[in-house]
Amino acid sequence: MPSDRYSNYADLMANEREGIDYGIVSVDRHSPVTIIAPHGGQIEPPTSALALAIAADDYNAYCFEGLRAGRQHHELHITSHSFDEPIGCELIAKSDIVIALHGRRDREEPESVWIGGLDSGLCYGIASYLARAGLPAATEGHEFPALGLANICNRGRRKKGVQLEIPQRLRNMLSEDVAAFNQFANAIRSSIGDALQAEANADK
Repeated sequence: MPSDRYSNYADLMANEREGIDYGIVSVDRHSPVTIIAPHGGQIEPPTSALALAIAADDYNAYCFEGLRAGRQHHELHITSHSFDEPIGCELIAKSDIVIALHGRRDREEPESVWIGGLDSGLCYGIASYLARAGLPAATEGHEFPALGLANICNRGRRKKGVQLEIPQRLRNMLSEDVAAFNQFANAIRSSIGDALQAEANADK
C-alpha cells in the first residue's frame, strides 16, 4: 500500500477542501466515553457509521471523513500516531474511555477483529463480547498492537484506549447486513457498559 500523502492535518488542510474532499463530524455529549473513526467516510468504510451507532445518544463521537468515493485510501489517511486534527484531539483529550475504529486489509484473517491499545481490560472485554456475537477477535499476536502513547486511541485523560482494526471482508458484511451491524455495535456498547459499571462500583 502506498505511504500516506499527508503527514499531518495542516498539510492535508492546505491541499484539500473541507466539505468537498473531507468532512469532520464531532458530537460532544459531555460523556467520559468517545468513539472515533479517524479514517471514516470513504477512507475506511463503514467505520463512521459504526462509530455513530456505538455512540448512539449516550457517548461522544468523532469522525474524520473522506467525502469522495473512489479515492485511494492513502490520499486522506493520516496515521494514528500523527493524527492531529484539533477538534478531534480536543474531544479525545478530555475523555476517559477512547475507542478508535479502523479498517484494515484482510491479510490472513479476513474475519477477525484485531484489538489493540493500552486499555487492556477493555480490550479483553470487547473481545469477549464480540466472541459471544460470533465475531472472532484477537488481542495479541497481530500487526496493530497500538501500544504507543502517541496513538490517537491512547491520548485520552488516562493515556490508554482501544483500537479496533476491522478487516475488509467483515466490513463489507457489516455494510450489507443490518442485523450483523447492530450486533457488532451492541457488543461494543455492552463492553463499555461493563467498564463504566465496574468504575461506578469501585467508587462506592
